Parts: sequence; structure tokens; C-alpha cells
Amino acid sequence: MTKILLTGANGLLGQALVDSLNEDFELLATGIEQEFSLKHIICEYQCFDITDSSRTKDIFLGFQPDIVINTASLTDVDDCEVNKNLCWNVNVKGVENLARAAKKHMTLLIHLSTDYVFDGEEGPYNEEARPNPLGYYAKSKLASENMCRMTGIPYAIVRTSVLFGLGKDIKENFFLWLYNKLKNNDKVNIVTDQYNTPTLVDDLAIGIKQLIQKSAYGVYNLSGAEFLSRYDFARLLANAAGFSSELIHPVTTDFLMQNAPRPVKAGLTIDKAKHNIGFQPNNIASAFEYLISQIRSPRKNL
Repeated sequence: MTKILLTGANGLLGQALVDSLNEDFELLATGIEQEFSLKHIICEYQCFDITDSSRTKDIFLGFQPDIVINTASLTDVDDCEVNKNLCWNVNVKGVENLARAAKKHMTLLIHLSTDYVFDGEEGPYNEEARPNPLGYYAKSKLASENMCRMTGIPYAIVRTSVLFGLGKDIKENFFLWLYNKLKNNDKVNIVTDQYNTPTLVDDLAIGIKQLIQKSAYGVYNLSGAEFLSRYDFARLLANAAGFSSELIHPVTTDFLMQNAPRPVKAGLTIDKAKHNIGFQPNNIASAFEYLISQIRSPRKNL
């Protein structure tokens, strides 16, 4: 059975990948936390910090994975703009540790990246578009992509966009933050000039599994198919959940005075993934219907 080492297993994507991969592969889930969040799933778990090069070598020697899926990353773009050393250590040096260990064993490295590697002038972007990152987080993610390329290992770089969904003890993503605000009748300022292709985490997990099954290498965009603004996303969610759209106040990016610059029109095209691996993400309406039903179901195990 193919052996997969998964980093960041307690995160939003990590949990979705455990759910998607656990029955079909020999999976070692890892994270910086002492314990695994998904108590109801039988899966081997180890505490593992990818910035520890010695521990990385030990993990590879002990488990000898055929594939590594790296979801471990600092993703708070504003915090990365302030804590640059920590950002670089995790997002670049950590990937270097994984890539060097993978080279010794010729392990496939599947690494997660972002549409933020682009400047947002001409989105949505295909896999051949030239990156031009704006903020420090984005620069670190492009550097991590290049680390995969130059180490001489088999790799797949998976770019995604505005990941959203549900998980156990996860930090709030845009969907969850917005849902909770609107549920509580809190007014929110949402930008009208930032466009992406929002991605349901369940779809991304399935897409990564399809990459593995098809032995697909190189750069792949795995995101939602709809190009829309944060404001559009918010109004669609309010409508789907039966919340008041009057709570949503349209603003432009400059109003928020955020630390990190954002690409205004980012987002990704997914034609390559559709053609090569059969990737078919949910539309936003279906994604919202699914998540809202999960939240409101008394059987939800979160």
C-alpha cells in the first residue's frame, strides 16, 4: 500500500485529506500539536515540526513515505508581513527540509501554494502565468515553490484560492468568520474589489487524491471555478443561509488598511486539472448548501 506522510494534519485541509485518503493509503498524519484533532478517525499521528531538520530526517527514515503532502504553512498574510523571520522559517526553510529528505528517498512531494503568488493585475491565472508576488507571505510561497523545483525531486505544486470549509478546532476561514458574524446579526465590512476563485476544502482534498491516482506532476491549479469578489461571496452566503444581506457593507481594500498588500484580481483557472485528472469542484451555491446543512445537522461531529 502506498505510504503518505501528511503535514499540517490538524488544519482545515489536513483534516479533509485524512478523511479522503485514510482508507486507501497507509497514512501518517503529523502536526505541531501534541494530539490529533480527529479523535473519531483511526489514523497514526505524530507530533512533527517541519522546521526541525533533524526530526524531518528521522520521520523519513522511520516511515519511508512514497508521497509527502505538505499543508503546513503560515497563512495569515498580515502576520507574515510583521513576523517575516517566522514566515520564512516555516514556509520556505520547512519546505527545504522536506525537499532534501524527499530527495534522499526520491519521494514525491505535493506542496500547497496559492493564487497570491500573482500580482492580481490579470486574474484569474493559469499554470503558465508568470508569478509576481506582492506581500511577504506571497513571496515566501513562491520561494517554497522554487525550492521544490530546484531540489531535483518529483513534485506537484498545487495552487489554490480562498480555501473554506469546516473542521474540528480549526482557525476561522473567511466562510466560518462570515457565517458566524451574520448569524449573530453583526455588521461586516466586505471588500468589493478583491476577486478570487473560492475553494471548498472537500473539493481540494478530492483533487489532490486525483493527482495521486493519476500520477500527475508539475503545477496544478485546484480551486473553485467561479471568479467572484469577497462581497459577492458574502451576499451569496447570506442568501443561502437566510441571513440579512443588509448587514454586509461594501468597502474597497484601502478602507481596511491591512498590513499586507493583496492581489486585487487573483483567482485561478482549472482547465488543466479538469482535462488531466477529471477535477470537478462544486459551484458556490452547492458548496454553501452542503456546509450549511453540516453546520445545522445535530449529527455533525465537529
